[in-house]
Amino acid sequence: MRRAIFPGSFDPITLGHYDIIKRGVKLFDEVVVAIGVNSEKKYMFSLEERQRFLEEAFKDQPKVKVVTYKGLTIDFCKEIDAQFILRGLRNPADFEFEKAIAHTNRKLSKIETVFLLTAARTSYISSSIVRDVIRNNGDYTVLVPDSVRLKD
Repeated sequence: MRRAIFPGSFDPITLGHYDIIKRGVKLFDEVVVAIGVNSEKKYMFSLEERQRFLEEAFKDQPKVKVVTYKGLTIDFCKEIDAQFILRGLRNPADFEFEKAIAHTNRKLSKIETVFLLTAARTSYISSSIVRDVIRNNGDYTVLVPDSVRLKD
């Protein structure tokens, strides 16, 4: 089985993440969306909310599994027998950052990183932009899947 993990904090999931996962499903037998837990980081959404957003977004997609993990991504890959790490690239800065991580991961393990370019229509979206729109009472709903709806 070709299993890939798509790691991230997903605070919250964006349409860019959603697009990468949907396209990744065509390449792999299973895509494990892995929400990294970092106690040092301040999140806008709780771990439970982020997990619910993702599970709801992919409830009709049996090839997508949503989990949480702590520690190194490559250790988690070994734990669940994932041979690939799936990552999305929006711009050259993403590429440089992700390239360094991919080289390090390959040096420390045999796990390959597969990069997908984001769709042009979502390449400007980031979770930090979505959080800023939410904080300033803007219409964030055009940037996220329907599963990300805040109660008034």
